[in-house]
Amino acid sequence: MCMSVIIREARRADCPQMFALVKELAAFERAADEVSLSLEAFTEAGFGREPVWWAFVAEDDRNQIVGMALYYIRFSTWKGKRMYLEDIIVTQASRGQGIGKRLFERCIQEARNRGYSGMTWQVLDWNERAIRFYEKYGARISGEWLTCQLDW
Repeated sequence: MCMSVIIREARRADCPQMFALVKELAAFERAADEVSLSLEAFTEAGFGREPVWWAFVAEDDRNQIVGMALYYIRFSTWKGKRMYLEDIIVTQASRGQGIGKRLFERCIQEARNRGYSGMTWQVLDWNERAIRFYEKYGARISGEWLTCQLDW
């Protein structure tokens, strides 16, 4: 168990540990083989010339990243700028310590500080623990909208 955890903005040097968390999440979501992005592309997308994502990390007293919340900005023609929370991940070993709560609340704070109209994210319908967590914040969980994707 961690002695202490700080929440801070992600840095380029965090990317290898963050990418390992992405792979851990993919395994948890029963899609370990779906990660086709490279560490280099992940790093460039967050810290290159034109970043498309930002993140907060949870770092323990051993300088290990034990959680992260990665987001980007989307635009709603109805609501304006909104934070899209792509992933919130806490390592299996660090769950149950309030780290996810702290990461989620840091994202809410960031979205409010930047004047965004709100925050949007997705949750798998079978992840009842996460659904209960989000409901505590008054989240509106809609089964009405379906995710559509094109892959190539």
